[in-house]
Amino acid sequence: MAGMQRFRRAWVIPTISVSENMKNIPTQVVQIKSDKQYFGSVIYSIKGPGVDEEPKGFFNINKTTGIVYLNAVLDREKIERFKLRAFALDSDGVPLEDPTDLEIVVLDQNDNRPVFSQSVFKGYILENAIPGTLVMRVIATDADDPSTDNAQLKYSIIKQESPEMFSINQDTGEIRTVQVGLDRELVGSYNLTVQVADMQGEGLANTARVVISIGDLNDNAPEFTQSEFILEVPEQTSSVDIGRVSVTDRDLRGSPNWLVRFSITAGDPQGAFSIRTDPQTNEGILSVVKPLDHEDIAMYNLTLSVENEAQLLPYVPRTSRSKAHVTVIVNNINEPPVFLDNPMMARIKEGSPPGSEVAVYMAVDPDNGLAQDIRYSLVSDPANWLLLDAQTGKIWTTYTMDPKSPFLQGGWYTALIRATDNAVPPLSATGTLSIEVMELNDHAPVLQQQSVEVCSNPALGQGILLSAIDEDLPPQAYPFHFQLDESSRVWTLNWSLNDLNDTHAMLELLTEVEPGLYPLPLLVSDSGDPPLAQLHVLNVTVCQCDVVGICSGSAATLFSSGAGISLTALIIIMSSIALLLVLILLLLMYRCTSRSAANKGLLSESEDDVRDNVFNYNEQGGGEEDQDAFDMNRLRNPSMPVPPSPRLKPPIRRDAPYSQTLPRYPRRPTDRPSDIADFIDDGLRTADSDPSVPPYDTALIYDYEGEGSVAGTLSSILSSESDDDQDYDYLQEWGPRFRRLADLYGKE
Repeated sequence: MAGMQRFRRAWVIPTISVSENMKNIPTQVVQIKSDKQYFGSVIYSIKGPGVDEEPKGFFNINKTTGIVYLNAVLDREKIERFKLRAFALDSDGVPLEDPTDLEIVVLDQNDNRPVFSQSVFKGYILENAIPGTLVMRVIATDADDPSTDNAQLKYSIIKQESPEMFSINQDTGEIRTVQVGLDRELVGSYNLTVQVADMQGEGLANTARVVISIGDLNDNAPEFTQSEFILEVPEQTSSVDIGRVSVTDRDLRGSPNWLVRFSITAGDPQGAFSIRTDPQTNEGILSVVKPLDHEDIAMYNLTLSVENEAQLLPYVPRTSRSKAHVTVIVNNINEPPVFLDNPMMARIKEGSPPGSEVAVYMAVDPDNGLAQDIRYSLVSDPANWLLLDAQTGKIWTTYTMDPKSPFLQGGWYTALIRATDNAVPPLSATGTLSIEVMELNDHAPVLQQQSVEVCSNPALGQGILLSAIDEDLPPQAYPFHFQLDESSRVWTLNWSLNDLNDTHAMLELLTEVEPGLYPLPLLVSDSGDPPLAQLHVLNVTVCQCDVVGICSGSAATLFSSGAGISLTALIIIMSSIALLLVLILLLLMYRCTSRSAANKGLLSESEDDVRDNVFNYNEQGGGEEDQDAFDMNRLRNPSMPVPPSPRLKPPIRRDAPYSQTLPRYPRRPTDRPSDIADFIDDGLRTADSDPSVPPYDTALIYDYEGEGSVAGTLSSILSSESDDDQDYDYLQEWGPRFRRLADLYGKE
C-alpha cells in the first residue's frame, strides 16, 4: 500500500554460548533490544524448543527489558544447541522488527567417562605365532564432545601374566603379539586387563577384561602308552572285540589334531583282525573278523601304527612310540566234528534189495591232540529207508528204494546225519546225505491207441496222431521211436510213420486202399540204456469219407468190427452200468420197506379198514366230513415224537360251563400208548383230572337261551299261553314226517 513502508532489519543477535552443568539457576543468558524502542514501548518475546516447544521450561524472557534467562541445568550430551525466534512488538501488537534467530550453544564439560563396548573381550590366535601378529581390537566410546580433549581416548594394558606376550596400540586399541613362545600345550589362554582414558589419557578412565585363547596346531605326534600289548582270544570266534590299546597326544582333546587312526602294518596276512578308534577315549579297539583256528596258528604277532587325523606339521619329528607290537594268543577250545564231504552224494540202483550198502559217511574231530570218540545218528530219514552204524557211519537200506516215491525230489532222496563227540559238553555237526536212485530201463513203451480209423482216400483225410507212454523215468523213457514192422513189405508200401516229438508220431496212408480193417504192426522203442522195444498191433479201420473227410457210417463200423473200443473197455463200461442199476434198485426197495414199516405200527396185524382219523361225535359238527380230529399215525407209530404244542390260546370246550377257567396247557395222550384201549383210558384219565371242565358223562350244553338273549323264545315253558290253547292241527298239513307229532299234540 501507499501508506505502508517496509523497514530494514535493524537488530542482529550473535550466537550465545552457555556451559552445561551450570548450577546458578536462573541466570541471565543475553539481553535483546530493538532500535525502534524510541517510537514507544516495546514488548519482547521468544519462541522455540526450550520455551514453548519440547523440551519446555529451559528459557524465558522479560518482555519489557528483553533479558533472556536460563531456568534449568543443561546437558550437552542430550541437547547441543537451542534455536529460538525473538519478536519485538509495540503496545498494539504490531511487529517493530522482523523476527530474528536466537541460537544458544551448550558448551561441553568432561562429565562422561569413556566406556568399552564389552566388559569382556575374547580373542583367538594360533600357537607359535610370530611377533606383531594381530590378535584382536578393543573399542571404547566417550559421550563428550569429540572435538575436545574430553573425548580424546588412549588405551593401555595395565595387567597381564608374565612373560608379557601382548601389547596394545594406545590410539586404535589393537592387541598384537610382542614375542615368540605361544604354546597351547603350556598356556592355553591369556587374561589381560586393558584401560581407556580421555583427556589424552589423563582424564576419566575405565577398564575391561581381555581373554585370548591359543589355538592348537598339530605339533605333537601321538604315542602308544607302551611298546607291547598281550591279548587273548578263543578260537572259532569272529566279529568280537578282543582288547584295547591306548595312546597319548598333547594336542587339543577332541580336535582332529588329537584324534588318531590305527592301522595293522604287519602280522595279519589273511586279514583276520581289524582295529578302530574309540572317539571318546582315543583308544584302539582290536577285533577278530574271521574265525581263528588254534590248530593252524596258535599265536599272532601284530604291528600297529598310529597317526592323527590331521596332518602333522612338517617340522615335528615322528617318534618310535608311534608303533607298538601286539601279541594275540589263540586259545584252544573243543570244536564240533566236521564232515569232510558235506553234502555227500551217493547212488543206488533202482530195485536194489534191502541191506544194500549206500555209503560210509564219516566225520573228523578238528582238535589236535584230543582223542575223542564220534557217534553217528540219523536226524532225518523221511521214508525210513536207511540203517546207520553209530560207530562207523556205514549206511545200508532197510527197504527197496522206489524211484517213484513222493519222498524223492527229482530222483534224489535226502537224509540228515549227526556226528557227536564225547566232550563235556558234547558238540555235534550235521551232514547232508543225498542219494540218487538210478532209474533202470525195465519197462518198454506202450502205445496208447489200439484202434483208429482213416479215410481210404489219403487226399480227403488227415494223418493219425499216435502217442506212447513208459513207466520208466527219463532218461530211461522218451524220446520214443515209432516204426512200422519191416517184416511185411506191404505195410511199408501203403503206410508211413514219422516221429513228431519225444512222445508222438504221425501215421499216414500213402495210397488209396480198399475199406476194411487192417491190423498194422508197430514197433515202439525208448531211449534207455539199453533201449527196450515192444511190438503193438494197431487196428486201423479204413472207411469211405465224404468231401469234408468224415467217415460215413463210422458208428456202425465201430460196433460191428470192434474197432475204436477194446473188449476190456467195453466190459468195464457195461459193468459200471449194471452196478449203477443194482444200486438204484436197492435204494427203491429200501425206501418201500421203510414206508411199509412206518405205516403198520401197532395196528399192523389188523386187517380191518381203519380210517386215518378218529371223529368226535359227542358234539354237533360235520360228522364224517369233520377232519379236525386225532391223527391215527400217532397210534400206529408210538415212537413218533410228540409235536410241540403251539403257544396259542386253547379252544373252548363246548361242554364246559362258562364259569370254569381255561386249562393252562392242551391235553394230550401219553407218548407211548400200548393199544387203542389204553389210549382211550389215558384220554379219560386226562379229562377227569382236568379241573377246568366237567367230566364227559355230564349233560352237554349246546346253547343258552334266556334273559338277555338277542333271540326270541324257543320254548313254551315261559309262554303266557298254556298247551291247551295251542293249536297243532296244522302239523297234519306238513306231511307224514310230522304226523306223529300231530298225534301227540293235536286235538282228539
